[in-house]
Amino acid sequence: MVHLVRHAAHAHVGRILTGRAPGAHLAETGRAQAAALARRFAGARLAAIHASPRERARETAEAIAAPHGIAVTVAEDLDEIDFGRWTGMSFDALEADPDWRRWNAARSLARAPDGETMAAAQGRMVRHLHRMTADGPEGAVVLVGHADPIKAVVAAVLGLGLDALHRFDVDPASVTTIDVEPHGARLVRLNDRGPDSDGETGR
Repeated sequence: MVHLVRHAAHAHVGRILTGRAPGAHLAETGRAQAAALARRFAGARLAAIHASPRERARETAEAIAAPHGIAVTVAEDLDEIDFGRWTGMSFDALEADPDWRRWNAARSLARAPDGETMAAAQGRMVRHLHRMTADGPEGAVVLVGHADPIKAVVAAVLGLGLDALHRFDVDPASVTTIDVEPHGARLVRLNDRGPDSDGETGR
């Protein structure tokens, strides 16, 4: 079983396209969300915890790992999409950019300026998921990453095109669970925010 966890909230969630910009640490709300995730996973049997290189993902993963005494492995394949020149822009400013509107309307065709395609992000995420489950780990695997790459994995499992990513949400500190078997993968849980959810959403 693989649990895809979106990082908890940072100060720019919902306002700025943080992307791979450095220095986006968990905000107070995010630290509370990470503590709630740690409680959710405290009784689980975990084989490994991997995280995106971004600070917000590593801090979320470290909170989950602490009760288990497991070291967090940083995995480049779990990184946020490389948004290129859009990195650090406000969503209000992006709405005026026709390329941004095209990106959101046709993820299968568009590319972030000087950045990455959605297909490339999907490919590395799916590759990492299969790498982590190939040997049948003794316990669940937790992969802490970002909204759109997690949504891309869900699309791959459900056989959806990348243009369908707007049809569902992956909120901060949510858990999406995939069961990977030799005959294929199935979606077990989507965007589960748990009993301690504080209602905060955003990108």
